[in-house]
Amino acid sequence: MFAIILILLVVIIAAMLIYAATRPNDFVVTRSISIKAPAETIFPLIDDFRRWPEWSPFEKLDPGMKRTLSGAESGKGAAYAWEGNSKAGKGRMEITNSVPSSLVALKLDFEKPFRANNTVDFSLSPSGEGTTVIWAMRGARPFVAKLMGLFMNFDTLIGKDFEAGLSNLRRLAER
Repeated sequence: MFAIILILLVVIIAAMLIYAATRPNDFVVTRSISIKAPAETIFPLIDDFRRWPEWSPFEKLDPGMKRTLSGAESGKGAAYAWEGNSKAGKGRMEITNSVPSSLVALKLDFEKPFRANNTVDFSLSPSGEGTTVIWAMRGARPFVAKLMGLFMNFDTLIGKDFEAGLSNLRRLAER
């Protein structure tokens, strides 16, 4: 009986490992919102890291988080490094492309709680009475992340934060 249970357990674990290996090598998390404000009002809130504490949900993960701004004041070359508690982790982001009132692209590097190198795009486009803002993050999904993805939905996990941030951005821009 013990041997049968052990064999079943090995088969189940092997099946999970094989299935995880077949998952996509990359991920994309995307959320969007309509904001009743011109892109010219919204863009500076994203393009300047000094404005992020006003709307980014990640800023609230650790009130004592150490923040370091470097490079340009805003736009391409502006950089933001942080180090905080286990929720906030440690990392750095840098604006790699900035097209006024249209696009802010970032290179996002996490050191803690895990190493990851991702890209983030904020796209702004006119729509109706305002602007549609799309927040997208892309990156590689190593095997460990694929395995974890069997038990947690990364899109939902990160997507909730993106939705909260976009709602905060809307409240700020529509004042």
